[in-house]
Amino acid sequence: MAYKDLQEFIRVLDEKKLLRRISAEVDSDLEITEITDRVSKEGGSALLFEKVKGSPYPVLINTFGSYERLNLALEINHIDDIGKGIEAFMDMSSYFGLMNKIKSVPKLARLLKVFPRKVEKAPCQEVVEEPDLTKLPILKCWPEDGGKFITLPLVITKDPDTGLQNMGMYRLQVYDEKTTGMHWHLHKDGREIYEKYKKLGQRMPVAVALGCDPATIYSATAPLPKEIDEMLLAGYLRNSPLEIVKCKTSEIYVPANAEFILEGYVDLDELRTEGPFGDHTGYYSLSDLYPVFHLTCITRRKNPVYPATIVGKPPMEDCYLAKATERIFLPLLKMMCPEIVEMSFPLEGVFHNCIIVSIKKRYPGQAKKVMHNLWGMGQMMYTKMIVIVDENIDPHDYSTVAWKVFNNIDAARDVVIVEGPLDALDHASPLPLYGHKMGIDATKKWASEGHTREWPNDIEMTQEMKDTVSRRWSEYGFEEN
Repeated sequence: MAYKDLQEFIRVLDEKKLLRRISAEVDSDLEITEITDRVSKEGGSALLFEKVKGSPYPVLINTFGSYERLNLALEINHIDDIGKGIEAFMDMSSYFGLMNKIKSVPKLARLLKVFPRKVEKAPCQEVVEEPDLTKLPILKCWPEDGGKFITLPLVITKDPDTGLQNMGMYRLQVYDEKTTGMHWHLHKDGREIYEKYKKLGQRMPVAVALGCDPATIYSATAPLPKEIDEMLLAGYLRNSPLEIVKCKTSEIYVPANAEFILEGYVDLDELRTEGPFGDHTGYYSLSDLYPVFHLTCITRRKNPVYPATIVGKPPMEDCYLAKATERIFLPLLKMMCPEIVEMSFPLEGVFHNCIIVSIKKRYPGQAKKVMHNLWGMGQMMYTKMIVIVDENIDPHDYSTVAWKVFNNIDAARDVVIVEGPLDALDHASPLPLYGHKMGIDATKKWASEGHTREWPNDIEMTQEMKDTVSRRWSEYGFEEN
């Protein structure tokens, strides 16, 4: 059954001893970051700081920072389960024939639970007050940050042309009690909607939800096509409709069970310096000019919990959310690129910088075809390095992948360099937002690809001898595996 709200998930974490409550007073200026970073790097528990200096609200952090908590948050046994469910929906063969149609009804019934359900009253509007961000325990994460940042916001906007809502996660630098930066990158959906309002000459309404149920928080990070409202994905993951309520000062609908809602607007003619910010790349993203979010009111629960996350040198909490995206969206990539067998985003690649893909190779040059195919898919365009290996290689086995890359390539033949768009956080390219990307074909080369020499086989013991040694293992004086 879906979590009703964030506080219900906190209770479950408590029951399963996956949450540590810290009663000592802590400072939101750097101290919470240092504590959380140490716990996160050790694979430790979620943290609830019950007494934060200068604020009446507790801080929940490192919520998703392990595979166990991630699975618990999305109510699954294994993160691959969601991808398998999506794959079953996309298997069109299951809808052919009368019996198959009948069998598919339970699957289709789940789609009815995807769409949000509007309500008149909501916990997130128990208290309506004048905006004052100084009361919230907003973190200054790292020493060179430009200020305090809201790090886990669900930013909700509405397309003026289609009326469709979008929910994304964009950090918010706090300038004063009523204004923040709005960190919309050039390639993000929120920025595209912003540009539409600019052309219309209209002030842009924006709402920010803080502290929703886990599936809704994850959905705000998912790289969905812009035509799909992230609240639909939340409903699918929850297997229950997301309840939404209309804002007090705009026509935007927000998650009804959120802890806080920040309502306001973006003034289209105003830009302000935002950053630097210690980012998920492990480096500071540089300061630049961004739009400004003006708060008109704050609504909240009577006793809310403030949610936060920190990012920095991996591995950290955001790495687990990225792994969820890797597994959930694999079936969609395989549908568009059927030769893909498996893929892995190494944590050290901070999601956008490296992807390892195994393929079922059937024709010459297929590895390069896959590279270009991936670079043409949504946010995959940011990927700085794509490594392609044969289907018998596990992309998650980084040692074997490295062995293949180091030994299987001829640099002139197998390394592809292309130019194209890059993530706004990339600091290595000479120009912002644009630079070079590399593909590495580490598959076995065929004569039809110009490799006329004999290609050696991998060294492997016979299966017969493996079985013999396994059977006699204890006779050699070793303990059974």
